[in-house]
Amino acid sequence: MITKLDIAPNSDRELVLARIIDAPRENVYRCWTEPKLLTQWFAPKPWTTPRAEMDVRAGGTSLVVMAGPDGNEFANPGVFLEVVPGRKLVFTDAYTKAWEPSAKPFMTGIVTLEDEGTGKTRYVARVAHWSVADREQHEKMGFHEGWGQCAEQLEEVAKRL
Repeated sequence: MITKLDIAPNSDRELVLARIIDAPRENVYRCWTEPKLLTQWFAPKPWTTPRAEMDVRAGGTSLVVMAGPDGNEFANPGVFLEVVPGRKLVFTDAYTKAWEPSAKPFMTGIVTLEDEGTGKTRYVARVAHWSVADREQHEKMGFHEGWGQCAEQLEEVAKRL
């Protein structure tokens, strides 16, 4: 069962979600980096993730498409800034591909994974925003509830691997 951790943000523009996931770190990393796995957990139900494309390397692009219950799709293009296999992913929507700036940068995500005892992972997702207003907007969109539900879905997928 997933355990919540209380980790404070580093600034007034950051949101943090931290959990102990009952699955090995390698499985959690695979769920973040393999499109077939990511599409199984990335959107909070009843939303879905119909497709994902990922070039998991610094400078590599990602495209995650989320779909609402009404079927409307929302493409989320981005770029990986840092990749430490099995341990850390840093990604942003500030670029869409090959260092082409996006129309409206919103966030940079930093996901860290650490071993937390036998078969468990300390999972910390930090989301830095360009402004306090962007952080507040993300909170109002349901960051804590949505990312929390996704962490539970992530744990379910990672445990099956």
